[in-house]
Amino acid sequence: MDAETWKLIAIATVIAIGTISPALSIGRIGSRAVESIARNPEAASKIQTAMILSLAFAEAIAIYALVVALILKFV
Repeated sequence: MDAETWKLIAIATVIAIGTISPALSIGRIGSRAVESIARNPEAASKIQTAMILSLAFAEAIAIYALVVALILKFV
């Protein structure tokens, strides 16, 4: 295999891992937040704030993976 093929395989791997991991994390964060709100409805606003912040950090990982994949593709 030539270098271009390995480069495309690396890009595909970065995109796959970089999107699957945050997707699983976001699903877990959401399910735990709903479970916590169901157990303690009075704390819903605090839980929701923490959940949104955690979702933003998890989504940032996917954006970093996209940036790395684009750098690999075009450089």
